Amino acid sequence: MLISPELRARLGDLHLQPRSAAGGLGIGMHSSRSRGAGLEFAQYRAYEHGDEPRRIDWKLYARSDRFFVRESDRDSTLCVWIVIDASASMSQADAARRDFDKLAAARLLAACVIELALRQGDRFGLLSLSDAQTALVSSGFGARQRDRCLLELDGLRSAGTLPSADKLMPVWERVQAGDMVVMLSDFFDDTLTELAVRLASAQRDVVTIQMLSAEERDFPFKGGHLFRDVESGLERRLDGSAVRAQFLADFADACAVLGKRLSAAGIRHTAYHIDEPIDAPLRQFFGAKRTRGT
Repeated sequence: MLISPELRARLGDLHLQPRSAAGGLGIGMHSSRSRGAGLEFAQYRAYEHGDEPRRIDWKLYARSDRFFVRESDRDSTLCVWIVIDASASMSQADAARRDFDKLAAARLLAACVIELALRQGDRFGLLSLSDAQTALVSSGFGARQRDRCLLELDGLRSAGTLPSADKLMPVWERVQAGDMVVMLSDFFDDTLTELAVRLASAQRDVVTIQMLSAEERDFPFKGGHLFRDVESGLERRLDGSAVRAQFLADFADACAVLGKRLSAAGIRHTAYHIDEPIDAPLRQFFGAKRTRGT
């Protein structure tokens, strides 16, 4: 799961911000204690690919012939969890680009969030959810943690349905009060909506991105067309032109209801269509550039 140089450049002015900071309370970047490249020495650790050469302790290298990086206490509080819906409905793609479905877009969005967290020195972890495969990468720091998450993302496939609510305990066991949760799903199953609301009510900072296809937005189908629910197997053959107006109205109503429910719970929410620039939803939430102490 590689981020192109062009996309990485577009991420340059984005910063993961807790809702309190994004709300303009004047606190600037989040702050607390973690290991990083600050001023007060804390410990050594082995050099990892991606570490800045200036952080290498060259005197220690001269004595040991091994590369070590100086870690220090510095400002950072945020722990970011990326929760991905890996159920079968996330395999929806558009005819214009069959190789890029909702899950592929979610995986790339997740990689972008990981890139931002890595750059800020924040903790991050990954959860993918379906009843066919539920994967967890515990939260951590640094390039090695990024590589673990990207490896998990590369192997992620859409299948089955979402787990039942009673099987979502890993989320409650791992995500702590004050953590940020970025949820990527089409939210066609109410399970993740309920989870998002419960997390928000338990003082988690929840961001939801509804992954939608361009065809769900535009409904370009004409004439007889077979529509199939990949999770239930239900099929219906309909005249696309005849049902287009009603579908668009009903779909817009359903999305509006979802948005209002999440907003009422204090959740930052947006819809993202997979033919749009991948950084568009992140720019909506994290595009205001802030500096420490402002």
